[in-house]
Amino acid sequence: MVSGTQLMEKVLFKIAKQWIAGNTIDDALTSAKNAYQSGRHAIVNKLGEYHTSKKQITTTVNEYQKIINSFRKWKIRGAVSVKPTQIGLSISQKECYRNFEKIILNARNAHVFVWLDMESSEHTDETIEIYNKFFSKYERLGIALQANLKRTEDDLIDLLRIGAKIRLVKGAYREKASISFKSKEDVDKNFVKLMKILFKKGNEFGIASHDGKIIKKAENLSKKYPKKFEFQMLKGIRDELKPKLIKKKFVVSDYIPYGVNWLPYSIRRIKERKRNILLLGSSLIQSQRV
Repeated sequence: MVSGTQLMEKVLFKIAKQWIAGNTIDDALTSAKNAYQSGRHAIVNKLGEYHTSKKQITTTVNEYQKIINSFRKWKIRGAVSVKPTQIGLSISQKECYRNFEKIILNARNAHVFVWLDMESSEHTDETIEIYNKFFSKYERLGIALQANLKRTEDDLIDLLRIGAKIRLVKGAYREKASISFKSKEDVDKNFVKLMKILFKKGNEFGIASHDGKIIKKAENLSKKYPKKFEFQMLKGIRDELKPKLIKKKFVVSDYIPYGVNWLPYSIRRIKERKRNILLLGSSLIQSQRV
């Protein structure tokens, strides 16, 4: 007999399939290949975080290595996005460094870009430390910064001083009001403020947003400050907009999560902003028309 929880998971999975590639590496690579054939780049992320089992951490690192090595074989222009706590940070900084170095060395040999994901605020300082340590060794390395955190403007300015490559996101983790902006209006306002700093002082960055108004502001800023940047959106979200941006000669990347740990990620995505539910519904309707 199916329990209420199992039934809810089944319903959520049907929704989540819109932005989750599936459970396996091949699922992720297939989604990345489809994106590439449509003129988009791909950023692949294995779902899961806060790993404390060395076996689980090793499996995660090995999967990232396999993905990196598969991009050329599959003829995909892709990157990987790694969370520090999924490769050892929950055990120790030393463990995380050791595993991240393996990924970086392999990425360097394969000429693959690596994004360092930002997690909850308790790990912000450590994540920036990891980035600073490895960016000096591998320049095709970027870091995500969250517009919902009040500290991010200072972090952004500091990182741009070393030429860091930034992915600007709104932020999906629930944070205390003392350190974060809580309303959508305040988060959006800060996102635009940070985005302007990126266009004025940065180069080679990602604008990770599905918000049409923010995307339009980025388009306008790019005319005033021509920079190397890309729009980044979840797989399956705003698919009607992506080809329009590509037609305008903008680079668009699909963020492609995969793995069995899809449930907490999907719930966080839905809770992040009520608008995500509307965007998902719109994207589902659009996909049925194709």
